[in-house]
Amino acid sequence: MSLNELIKLVFLNIWANRLRMMLTMLGIIVGSATILLVIAVGKGGQESVNKQFAKLNAGTLYVMSAQTDDVRYPLSMDDVEAIKTEAPSVSLASPSITGKVGLNYNDIVYNGTVIGATADFQPLNNIKIVFGQFLSNEDDAERNKIAVIGWDLAETFFGANPGDALNKTITVDKRKFTVIGVAERQGDSMGGVTIDESVIIPYTVAEKYILGNSVRPRITALARDFNSVPAAIKEIEASLERTHKGEMDFTVRDPGTRLAAAQESAQTMTLLLTIVGTIVLVVGGIGIMNVMFVSVKERTKEIGILRAIGARKRDILLEFLFESVIISIVGGILGILLGSVLVPLSHYVGFESVPSIKGVVLGLVFSVITGTVFGYYPATKAADLSPLEALRYE
Repeated sequence: MSLNELIKLVFLNIWANRLRMMLTMLGIIVGSATILLVIAVGKGGQESVNKQFAKLNAGTLYVMSAQTDDVRYPLSMDDVEAIKTEAPSVSLASPSITGKVGLNYNDIVYNGTVIGATADFQPLNNIKIVFGQFLSNEDDAERNKIAVIGWDLAETFFGANPGDALNKTITVDKRKFTVIGVAERQGDSMGGVTIDESVIIPYTVAEKYILGNSVRPRITALARDFNSVPAAIKEIEASLERTHKGEMDFTVRDPGTRLAAAQESAQTMTLLLTIVGTIVLVVGGIGIMNVMFVSVKERTKEIGILRAIGARKRDILLEFLFESVIISIVGGILGILLGSVLVPLSHYVGFESVPSIKGVVLGLVFSVITGTVFGYYPATKAADLSPLEALRYE
């Protein structure tokens, strides 16, 4: 039997039992759609995690005073210098203080955040300057009344042209500051502070003239690489324990580890959901096997006739195997189309999903494998039928 005749016979049998075949495809359709959807949701979860931590270096560490009222040794510039000197696993360290203040420009009043920072605050927090420049160490040493403002604040004060903010004078808690830079829109918060709505001024100026002792400083440090984080934490703790005369009145937080843990959790969830989709496909494959067994039994006499007119065992095997594979391929394609519709709709039920070629390929590959594996045994049973017994079968 030629290949063309074989394929023609396969499609004739599928068409003759089209309703049964469509019902058989349902398991494959649901399975491949599930795989596409869960991979899209998993990838969306990973991108959501990456977006959440996008402005955070993997080795970033936050050092804060203990949340009690009787802290004897608040964090200070001396602690920063001690960390820089005594913690070789730390590449950068910078203090900062923040507080809510009134901001004003040409009678436009804005209740925003002031951040007192040094020059190292910029690379530690991945702040990009769109217009102008960031603070320098000289600005902090000389207590210059200058400021870098966030994008949203610049739009509030200067409308559609944030670049017009350069060299303009704004009021920060009734004191005049000259704008020297505008930061690129961050889009998220940094340790609970939104840079977009903030004004960044030299640390010493914020400490002496704006915030005073009303807020406690925080130190942001950066480990030399992600693997150096545990050593950096130990070195920071040892250094501050010395400067604080044995008092452990501070905490060191490691948000970078949370990033790695969140990414790992998202990957694990994707794997688990993919396994669920695979199980659905296996159930669909069992459905294909059952239908093929029924089909073999119903077409026993047809098999005998084909063998009698010269069809080989291989032809009978391929006929039933092709039917199974075609059912799974068509089901896989329909499932991919269904999944492609569900992916954008998942946003409305609270899931972030990102379509990917990987989901499409895996959905189709698993469908074909399912049809081949679960269709092979019924096909061998059909091929092994005795021609004489098949012709006598009623």
